[in-house]
Amino acid sequence: MSAALRGGDPGRRAERLPATVSVLVYGSAGILALLALCWTLWHGVAEGGVALAFGGLVAVGELARLGAGGRDREPAPLGAAGALAYALLGEVGGRPTHHGVLQVIAVVVAAALVGAVPHVALGRGCARDHVARRVLTVGFAAACFQPLYNAGKLEEWAGRGPGFAVVIVALLVLTALCDAVLAAAMAYARTLPHGRKGTTGAPAPFGPILKNELRAMLGIGSAVCATGAVMALAVAVAGLWALPVFSLPLLLTQLSFGRYAAVRTTYRQTIASLARSTEIAGYTPQGHARRVAALSGAVGRELGLSTPDLAVLEHAALMHDIGQLSLVDPMPAGATAALPEAEQRRIALLGGAVVRQTGVDGDVAVVVERQADPYREQPLTARIVRAANAYDEMARGEGPGGPLNALERLRLGTGRDYQPEVVEALARVLSRGGHSLPPVG
Repeated sequence: MSAALRGGDPGRRAERLPATVSVLVYGSAGILALLALCWTLWHGVAEGGVALAFGGLVAVGELARLGAGGRDREPAPLGAAGALAYALLGEVGGRPTHHGVLQVIAVVVAAALVGAVPHVALGRGCARDHVARRVLTVGFAAACFQPLYNAGKLEEWAGRGPGFAVVIVALLVLTALCDAVLAAAMAYARTLPHGRKGTTGAPAPFGPILKNELRAMLGIGSAVCATGAVMALAVAVAGLWALPVFSLPLLLTQLSFGRYAAVRTTYRQTIASLARSTEIAGYTPQGHARRVAALSGAVGRELGLSTPDLAVLEHAALMHDIGQLSLVDPMPAGATAALPEAEQRRIALLGGAVVRQTGVDGDVAVVVERQADPYREQPLTARIVRAANAYDEMARGEGPGGPLNALERLRLGTGRDYQPEVVEALARVLSRGGHSLPPVG
């Protein structure tokens, strides 16, 4: 444990697997895209008008990311649906098509690059994660469908009635699972210390991340799959005129998500500003709230919390000290543990009241209000924030041996103040090199 807390070899070994996952995903997508583009340029494009129509649809979907800022799990649902429809396309207006797997990938990649130009020009980058996912997922769907359909095997096995629909649904389920695994792998790779700000240096467990991605598939993911399948079937019967008819509802939905994303960004900025107020007023050390939020999130992922619970956990951790603004004189280092229990509970209740006045989710207020209660009476999110907060206060105030001493004191307090399972999850995060928690953002 001591070597791990000093940030030695165990932390570095924990980085290798996520880094390898990232290289494999990006490398596979890059090689496949390059092969598809070269093959298509050499052999030419089959049914150029059809390829242009679907490529344009994918490009429009990518351009529509400008409204959403590209921050959602599926930032371009229209582009994803169009790419999936092209992968599942076997006929246009009753006439069979002859494009293959590599042409599907080439068209999708070319359209994604065209749609990414405005984002790059605005300094937003090209959303590498979702492009890599798009290439691999569409390649998987096309590889499962195109060879069998072009060889007549699907019609021979399933016919053109309900059996064919069952095959399409099964293929969509497999494609969705493939996409969820890829998204989870990329999220896992981003838990490296040199990844996004706010990580603690400890890779989160893969299982809970995959579970969250599978839950997310029930939302926009299922709409994308259903729209892609309907587009492919409609174009097979009615021709390319079916594309605008079936793509318009998803485009309007995507633009609505963009407005929601803007509101959500303002919401997060409000919470961050409130979290900073105690630091500016001198009630808590600089960066304390953000360190507690980063560590709470790592522990929450370790314990398998869902995405909504992790959001509540992050916001509550950022605002857990807001009640200290009611104190006449700040406590040393913002530590209220030395105050009488009644005073601690009063501060917590005042903090919850402030949170409720801001319009933040009521679950966040509950976590803040319950910080002074015995852990058995707290929700799990409140227990995590309490342990992370205590660890940061103790570790920062005890010199070089602070992390070890703080963890030992938390273990000694598991009888009443801290849940043993939360403390052990915290210990596992720290043992993987997550003890160094720089300020976030």
